[in-house]
Amino acid sequence: MSSRGDPTMLRLHSRVAVAMNTIVQARVETTGDERVAEAALDAALNWFAVVEQACSRFDPDSEVMRLIRQPAKPVSVSAVLLEAVAFALEVARATKGAFDPAIGAVQQARGLRQHYLTGATSDAPAVPGSYRDVHVDRRAGTITLRRPVLLDLGAVAKGLALDLAVRELAGYERFAVEAGGDLIVGAAEGAPAWRIGVRDPFGDGLVGTLTIRAGAVCTSGGYERPLAEGEHHIVDPRTGRSPRAVASVTVVAPSAMVADALATAAFVLGPEEGLRLLEHQGVAGIVIAVDGAVCLTQGADAWLQWHRTGA
Repeated sequence: MSSRGDPTMLRLHSRVAVAMNTIVQARVETTGDERVAEAALDAALNWFAVVEQACSRFDPDSEVMRLIRQPAKPVSVSAVLLEAVAFALEVARATKGAFDPAIGAVQQARGLRQHYLTGATSDAPAVPGSYRDVHVDRRAGTITLRRPVLLDLGAVAKGLALDLAVRELAGYERFAVEAGGDLIVGAAEGAPAWRIGVRDPFGDGLVGTLTIRAGAVCTSGGYERPLAEGEHHIVDPRTGRSPRAVASVTVVAPSAMVADALATAAFVLGPEEGLRLLEHQGVAGIVIAVDGAVCLTQGADAWLQWHRTGA
């Protein structure tokens, strides 16, 4: 549906919800019908509940948790779970396991097992494994776990929800969906582009701002969920420990699922390998090392206008 009109007469409509352990906000700016816009916003936010029910390892009744209880046989799954797992496996293969969705048992053992709403702890009877233990058959619509590995889809699920949500808002003059600092935006010709701040991982301010007309911006940072002894929620599947070379990675891509997963993968790989991965995948990225060095992918200007604070 197109709702374009005079950009000087745009009216803001927004909705807020709690999902995926964060605050989610959807907004549109339009000259069109208020009721139609608000219905679109409700439909956008509903996707977060759909994706969470499919992909959360913290809910014993979720689809991915039902999957672990049926190892060694193909299990028919929803299109949402199939897409999340299939894409996660693609990134795992591209990074030779530096990114791996089969790290649920490791994360559970590290204490990341509490549901953000109920407070209940999950103790799935999982075994350590790798992405090689997971097989997706797109044609049949099935996933096979060769053994009971626990999938952690946190690095793709939020991005997938953002991608699905923003489809409900396509055609509006200006729109955005944000979930915990990750977001996907769009602005029609004639409407203002989006200016987005990139958080300073060492403080409360911004390290810079970027300007884009359309696309997703996702950040992985160790500051988001710190654990004991200098560990945080991001884990290197190859070592079982948190990477220490990078403070944050911000990725700009057409898809939020792509940006979300590649930000995590680049964080694990470190500044040099991480930048190479982002460039090879054709996305723009900002990698901030623990020594404060800020590096941009080559060709980043094709995606964004970047202004470093204080520069």
